[in-house]
Amino acid sequence: LSELLGEDIKIESILESESNKQTINNKMNQVDVLVQNSNGELVIIEVQSNYTHDFLMRMLFGTSKLVVDNMDKGMVYSEIKKIISVNLVYFDLGHGEDYIYHGTTNFVGVHNKDILSLSKQEQVLFKAEQVKKIYPEYYIIKVNKFYDIAKNTLDEWIDFLKNETVKEGSKAKGLTEAKEELDKLKLSKEAMMEYERDLTIWRDNESVMSSKFLAGELKGEAKGI
Repeated sequence: LSELLGEDIKIESILESESNKQTINNKMNQVDVLVQNSNGELVIIEVQSNYTHDFLMRMLFGTSKLVVDNMDKGMVYSEIKKIISVNLVYFDLGHGEDYIYHGTTNFVGVHNKDILSLSKQEQVLFKAEQVKKIYPEYYIIKVNKFYDIAKNTLDEWIDFLKNETVKEGSKAKGLTEAKEELDKLKLSKEAMMEYERDLTIWRDNESVMSSKFLAGELKGEAKGI
C-alpha cells in the first residue's frame, strides 16, 4: 500500500480474515483488511482467488458498507471518511490488457464536457481540491496479468504476490518483512515447532542477559553512591 499510494501507511485494524490459515497453500479464500493512512482515509484490501462474475459489484458493496459502518449518530456528511478500495485478484477480471487499474468519480458536463470542481468553501470543508478526492476510489491489481519484469518498487510487490519470491536488489517498502513471514508460513509443522522453540530459547537468553546487565548497573550505581 505504501508503494501503491505513495505514502507511509499505518495499519489500524483487520476487519475480517477468512484465510488466515497456518499454511501458504490456502489461497482459495478472501482476505479483508482495513487500513488507515496518514490522511485519516480508510483503505480496504480484498484478495480474491476464485472467479466470481459479480466481483465488481462486490467492490461497490464493500466501499458502501464501510462508509455506513463508519458513520456515528449525529455525524454530519462532511465528516464521511474517504474510502480507497484495493482489490488483488488472481483471475482475469473484466477485459483489459493492463495489470493495474485505477478508478475515480468525476462529474462531466453533459453539454460543455467540463469537469465539476469544488468551490473554495468546499475545498476547505472537505480538505480536498478535487471532487474525485472525496469519493471512493478503486484499484484493481490483476496479479496473474503481471509479466514478471519489475520496472519499479510497486512491480516488485506484485511480482512477490504472484511468484512468492523476492529478487536480489529489491527496494520496495516492507517487502523484506513480507518475505520473512512467507518463509515461516512455508515451513512444515515440525520445522515451525523447531523455529518457535529456537525463538523461545533466544528470548529467554535475552531476558536473562538483560536482567543480569540491569542488576549489574544497579549494583555499580549503588556502590558509586
